[in-house]
Amino acid sequence: MTTPEASTIFALSSGQPPAAIAVMRLSGPMALAAARAITTRDLPEPRKAALRRFVDPDGGDIIDEGLLITFPGPHTETGEDMVELHCHGSRAVVRGIEAVLGRLPGLRLAQPGEFTRRAFLNGKMDLAAIEGLGDLLAAETALQRRAAMAMMGGALSRRIEGWTSALRRLAALVEAQLDFSDEGDVEGSLYTNGLGAPCRAIATEMAAELAKPSADRLKDGVHVAIGGPPNAGKSSLFNALIGRDAAIVSPIAGTTRDVIEASVALNGIPFVLSDSAGLREASDAIERIGVDRAEALLAGADIVLWLGASEERPQGEAPVIQIRAKADLAGQPTDAAGESLSVSTVSGAGLDALVERLCETARALLPMPGDYALSQRQRAVMARAAEALREAADLSDDILIGECLRVALTALDELTGRATTEAVLDELFSGFCIGK
Repeated sequence: MTTPEASTIFALSSGQPPAAIAVMRLSGPMALAAARAITTRDLPEPRKAALRRFVDPDGGDIIDEGLLITFPGPHTETGEDMVELHCHGSRAVVRGIEAVLGRLPGLRLAQPGEFTRRAFLNGKMDLAAIEGLGDLLAAETALQRRAAMAMMGGALSRRIEGWTSALRRLAALVEAQLDFSDEGDVEGSLYTNGLGAPCRAIATEMAAELAKPSADRLKDGVHVAIGGPPNAGKSSLFNALIGRDAAIVSPIAGTTRDVIEASVALNGIPFVLSDSAGLREASDAIERIGVDRAEALLAGADIVLWLGASEERPQGEAPVIQIRAKADLAGQPTDAAGESLSVSTVSGAGLDALVERLCETARALLPMPGDYALSQRQRAVMARAAEALREAADLSDDILIGECLRVALTALDELTGRATTEAVLDELFSGFCIGK
């Protein structure tokens, strides 16, 4: 990839045309010169919008009239000189400005996520904040947005910085112990001096972070499996919860033979609902496959909606919500214990109560509103740091303690991006749009 100093990049940062307004961003050493080249007047004062005509410098043709804003570096989002062109959002205008910018020397179209990547390389954002930005761009629910804002706002970064400062102080004590113990200025090992306790304390704090709900359910949705015997009303309930007829409803037993999934947000919580075959002795090989998949689905679900007899409900770790479906029909069994929710997909009775129970159960599996959530990568790296610190707390050899501290510090640097690989960066920024 081209280094930030080698070129000036540009890209459309607003939505694809046609639109009322389009925003073209430029970043790099030639950004201000490019702005001078395509306007008919001097540049406005920095960070103040001014009306300008955007022209083709080769022939003088007027492309559009809009607002021009300049942001001289290094106090910008990317750390470089930046320019924004606010123009009309027609395809002709956007293509015209892109064509002019592409002909100017030293300018090129940005790669996906390159603006944000330059912000990272120039120390304007760390990796944890950038991962939060990526989550914010993909957020579809209020919970996802709040968690992403907490991460992007530096909540995790501040926690990591506190651990890093403490571990660096311990590492300095290790060096002092190793370098000066023979001079009588430092007595005893870190272990005998009780300095293993801070390692254990930080490891405990990391373990508490790892015990929180992960970002997977928040990003992908809480997986809810609907299970029960054939003709229990599973497909009707599935359709009612997602608000459309996605599953075939039939009185013929064994109609549903494969798993059907749909994503839906209920009260701002993301869910992935799954309908599956009824659990019974299969009548043929194909239905047997469907029943096997249904059993696997129930075993791996975050929440189970069970429409069968309570004594036959799944015995896994996932919470089970017992449902008495088809409550509108006469002759349905009653629930003397009062554990079941009575639901009718025909009249709609009980559906609101079911949604509320479902959301209440899901909230316990998700991060608290406004709190950040660790991704799989972040959890793996933090777990490695915690393990190194637990090992350091139990060691008595200062050299081994120092090595464990080095491993923990390197892991924390991976979380913030101070020590990471190009492959990790490429994977992260590939999911960003061109203009971000």
